[in-house]
Amino acid sequence: MRIPRPRARPRSLAGQLFAMQVVLVAAVVAGCAFFAYVSGSAQARETATRQARAVALSVAGSPSVREAIRTPDPSAVLQPYAERVRRDTGIAFVTIMDPHRVRWTHPDTGRIGETFLGHTARALRGETFSETYTGTLGPSIRVVTPVRDGGRIVGLVSAGITVERVSTQVRAQLGALGLAAGGALALGGIGTYVINARLRRHTHGMNAAELSRLHDYHEATLHAVREGLLMLDGQRRIALINDAGRELLGLAPGTVGRRVAELDLPAPLTGALLASEERVDEVHLTADRVIVVNTRPVVGGERRGTVITLRDHTELQALSGELDSERGFTQALRSQAHEAANRLHTVVSLIELDRADEAVGFATAELELAQALTDRVVGAVAEPVLAALLLGKAAQANERGVELVLADDSLIDDGVLPASLPQRDLVTVLGNLIDNAVDAASEAVAGPQGRSADSAVPAQRAPLPSRPAHARVTVTALAGDGELLLRVADSGTGVDPADTEEVFRRGWSTHGAGRGIGLALVRQAAHRNGGTVTLERGPDGGAEFTVRLPLPEGDGARRSMAP
Repeated sequence: MRIPRPRARPRSLAGQLFAMQVVLVAAVVAGCAFFAYVSGSAQARETATRQARAVALSVAGSPSVREAIRTPDPSAVLQPYAERVRRDTGIAFVTIMDPHRVRWTHPDTGRIGETFLGHTARALRGETFSETYTGTLGPSIRVVTPVRDGGRIVGLVSAGITVERVSTQVRAQLGALGLAAGGALALGGIGTYVINARLRRHTHGMNAAELSRLHDYHEATLHAVREGLLMLDGQRRIALINDAGRELLGLAPGTVGRRVAELDLPAPLTGALLASEERVDEVHLTADRVIVVNTRPVVGGERRGTVITLRDHTELQALSGELDSERGFTQALRSQAHEAANRLHTVVSLIELDRADEAVGFATAELELAQALTDRVVGAVAEPVLAALLLGKAAQANERGVELVLADDSLIDDGVLPASLPQRDLVTVLGNLIDNAVDAASEAVAGPQGRSADSAVPAQRAPLPSRPAHARVTVTALAGDGELLLRVADSGTGVDPADTEEVFRRGWSTHGAGRGIGLALVRQAAHRNGGTVTLERGPDGGAEFTVRLPLPEGDGARRSMAP
């Protein structure tokens, strides 16, 4: 069986460019050399013509030539003169003849007396002209002009330079031109090689097809990856960002090329993106999301930029908050079960002591107290999620010695809340506010030294208000006039007005690291749904947080299954 031979790998892009550039440089140099040769040849012929013309006119205008023509033997005087002029000027020949073309002078004395080979008709008419003609010395560039004596033409002068001599001069110039062209070609080749060697390093020896395929995969990967990818250059400008990155940061499509400092991102997030050191799994808040940021500098002798990945942590953070609430609710139920067992033992003991009336009264009082809160919440809040949340938080608050009260004006009818308002955001907002309020109320009674942004009371306030005798949290849940109002007020020590904005900043805490995100998530959830969060002093002296969320008309409200 024949094993197929692998196809030869196409030449790399750098190699193709090198070959193309060498051919291009060679073609340019050859073209310039040819143009220089043609121009040099034409210039040499023109120079030869001007030189021959000057010599011919000078000889024809010489008085000694006219006097020699009048003598019986003109050759005796004109031949030495013509040879002297020829040697002094460096031309090939100076021929003086009579009007009938009979030579009086010639470089070859044996040719004296013979007929001149060339045209003389125009000279006999009084013109001076040039031509290329093949005579006794071979092809030559010659000029013929008349010799005048008074008004009469008494002779003709022809001065010329052989074509061979002109070609020799051109060849000498061509040799120098060839050396210059060869030097230019060598320098061009070396420069091209150096540039293409650098290009080969940057393209890693890949050919055009491989680079095109790599680009296609690169583009497909950027759009397919659900994590945000952001690349900054050395000047902290955005060099590349994928669709997920723009969505997570809330950026417009035309952000490539802009500096990170100009993007109007939260200051902590901007600092993380611009950091020169590596950042690993840092949690940051934007206006609508909780994102996890990882950065890694790109270095290679100098800082070239930063690669940043972004992960959406919003849902995970919300689920974590719900899990914390469920864990607290479970603990409260466990405590209530233990307390219920104690009460049951008390009832049994009273019955065993034949004190049945007191046992019935004790049991009935406990049932009425629990049922009253349940009836109040279910009657006022028809939204199941919020009702369940309030009952669970009431149990947790009671376990901590805090009374959770639903305000009398609370009312959320069935079907009022639209489907566009996520239940998870409602849990995030109301759950965090109640947790903070319970912390504030219980700590105020216990005499704490400080609180976090999760509990909304600053640390080390002096002087502290007097501690309330009874810890209480008042919740108002009201839907009407096109908005949902959620208000939570506590009987704690309140918030310093100077910290009104700081409490919403992630990380503002006096309970140690890892705290201070609850109120930041509340503001984020409110902003995500087009609402607002305000902080004021409540009627019980503590903090009062008010969240207002718009309720758009005709947005698919949740309808009850009951007729």
